[in-house]
Amino acid sequence: MSLPLFIAKRIYGDQGDRRKVSRPAIIIATAGVAIGLVVMIVTVAVVLGFKHTIRDKAIGFGSHIQVVNLLSVSSTEGNPICVDDSLVQVLKGIEGVRHVQRFAEAQAILKTDDDFLGVMLKGIGPEYDQTFLRQNLVEGEMPVFSDSISSNRIVVSRIIADKLRLKSGDRIFAYFINEDGVRTRRYTVSGIYQTNMTRFDEAVCLTDLCAVTKLNGWLPRQCSGAEVLVADFDRLPEVADRFVERVNRTMDRYHATMTTQTVQEAYPQIFNWLNLLDINVWIILGLMVCLSAITMISGLLIIILERTSMIGVLKALGARNRTIRHTFLWFAAFVITQGLLIGDVIGIGLVMLQKYAGIVRLDPENYYVSQAPVELNIPIIVALNLATLAISIFVLIAPSFFISHIHPAKSMRYE
Repeated sequence: MSLPLFIAKRIYGDQGDRRKVSRPAIIIATAGVAIGLVVMIVTVAVVLGFKHTIRDKAIGFGSHIQVVNLLSVSSTEGNPICVDDSLVQVLKGIEGVRHVQRFAEAQAILKTDDDFLGVMLKGIGPEYDQTFLRQNLVEGEMPVFSDSISSNRIVVSRIIADKLRLKSGDRIFAYFINEDGVRTRRYTVSGIYQTNMTRFDEAVCLTDLCAVTKLNGWLPRQCSGAEVLVADFDRLPEVADRFVERVNRTMDRYHATMTTQTVQEAYPQIFNWLNLLDINVWIILGLMVCLSAITMISGLLIIILERTSMIGVLKALGARNRTIRHTFLWFAAFVITQGLLIGDVIGIGLVMLQKYAGIVRLDPENYYVSQAPVELNIPIIVALNLATLAISIFVLIAPSFFISHIHPAKSMRYE
């Protein structure tokens, strides 16, 4: 064991006279490091929870990539493409693709005896990944949707159900208006979902794929497009580039030109808002590291002043300034480590409490969630600990040079 480390351990373990000024200084420095780490852990957990929860909800409605008619991008009219088996195989063969599913959309008016409401009817088939929909189902059941036979079953949102005073099992009429006139269909409400994404919950209803394609008068295998799920969201730009090369500007069997758009391009306002959260995180992390550094600098200077006599004795015995500086830096490392351990316990505890108890509630209309979502990421927490330790030790190097100005003869008479 090196001499600086040995002396630092003795100083750190010396309880001594509790009336010493250094005791409160050490406690304050430890508390400053712990509080800073707690705030950083909670901040990162909440921001990660928000970003991934909102992102998953947007993907749940729109997938990662959509293959649609080029005319649909610049027009509100429903322009179909032919998504046959050969196109599905081509899309599945692109590197990074996990799943491909068809969908069709049509404008409709839902009407009860007392009220009516305009909605977007989204038709999905048996291959559709219903994991997200089932996770957000709050009443009834999610039917097995078909691409060949219409079951006349519909899934509506909680917002739509409340506006029309519907519940699972109720029947409702849907009116479709197009160039051929008005068509009427009678549906049974099979289930009610709630995602708290107002822009989707206010408009989207789900039914069979074949029902929507027939109502639109489309040819066989025509639909609004194909939704593509990728295996890794972080590699979405790479997969999107492959789609641009292989799919964009190609034509289907009915000579419709296809194009693609990612979920980030489809809902830029959502992802721009999520990206702004990163700026807030960096600001908070910077402030908390500054808090830890300032408390540690103050504590170290107080310890050096209180140990002036000891420093003089060590110099008189031949200790170099470098050795004494390393001694106090080791001492600071012990204090910082203790603060980090306390901060980890409290921070992780608060995150787990929120995750399983949901103590902090939010307004879904403003935040898209009913409670603050959190995500515990161990590698990031380890990185926060290491970064806080490294930065705090680094900023203490300059104050430690104060030791070189202490004269042995004068310091040994210092009280």
